[in-house]
Amino acid sequence: MALANVNAEKTYLNRPKALGITVRRLQFNPKKIKRHYFANSPLMSHLLTALSSTFPIGEQYFVNSVRNVRDKVQEPQLQAQIAAFIGQEAMHSKAHTEFNDAWRKEDYNLDRFQAWLAKRDDALRNIHPKLQLALTCAFEHFTAMLGGYILKHPEILSTLDDDAMKLWVWHAIEEIEHRSVAFDVYQEVYGDDRIRRLLMRSVTTGFASLTFYATSRLIWQDKWKSLPKVGGNLFGMYLLGKMLIQLIPEYLSYYQTDFHPAKHDYTKLVNYWKARMADEYSMVSFQEEKVSKLYS
Repeated sequence: MALANVNAEKTYLNRPKALGITVRRLQFNPKKIKRHYFANSPLMSHLLTALSSTFPIGEQYFVNSVRNVRDKVQEPQLQAQIAAFIGQEAMHSKAHTEFNDAWRKEDYNLDRFQAWLAKRDDALRNIHPKLQLALTCAFEHFTAMLGGYILKHPEILSTLDDDAMKLWVWHAIEEIEHRSVAFDVYQEVYGDDRIRRLLMRSVTTGFASLTFYATSRLIWQDKWKSLPKVGGNLFGMYLLGKMLIQLIPEYLSYYQTDFHPAKHDYTKLVNYWKARMADEYSMVSFQEEKVSKLYS
């Protein structure tokens, strides 16, 4: 028994470090974030808040879908990537739980929608592990696309206050960093591209309807403050339409025979924002990362 423990410990210690994926803790104050925090647009702000309300449950689902088949992954480097992926998703779930909790008010209730989402989560955990992982691959493509789009448009982000900026930029960076993990696990364990593409079609319609439903619910709850902001809502519609059109090529790449998430190179973009998070926003985790690179 002692020998087995020693061997297990040595295996853990000898595991390679994850490449390009860093688990960071976020320090922010969600209570300081105003309700219409995104470009003073109720539409876009409620849309992002609706997405935030799905993250604690959704990201735990993504983690479990990878854990379901983790023991079938033979490549040590991919095992390291999985560990970092799980760590990042755990931090995202924690941060968005804090954000969601700060927004639970009488006129802005996320609980009913999250209860419905929890029931859907229970049902989806009973489908075959292959399908669970294929769903995760599809959602990870969406989150990487959205994260990349946010980082590519600093003129939009300039409207955010510091705490909202920290939350969404930090999350976007890490979604891009681990965008390939679920896909690589799926390819190693199953490699069934037909099912992977088929599930993306289901996720596309489901994700769109889910986001529309949750956003409209929040707008209606906030109607006395949201609806009078006609200019902000029109600007939000413009931003949303522009984003959807510009993301079409990247979305469609998922169906290509040679698709891989890493083919979309975000390196310069991510490095630019990591430096800004360290220097302009004094985020400790990014500062520590910057220092460690200087001495490595």
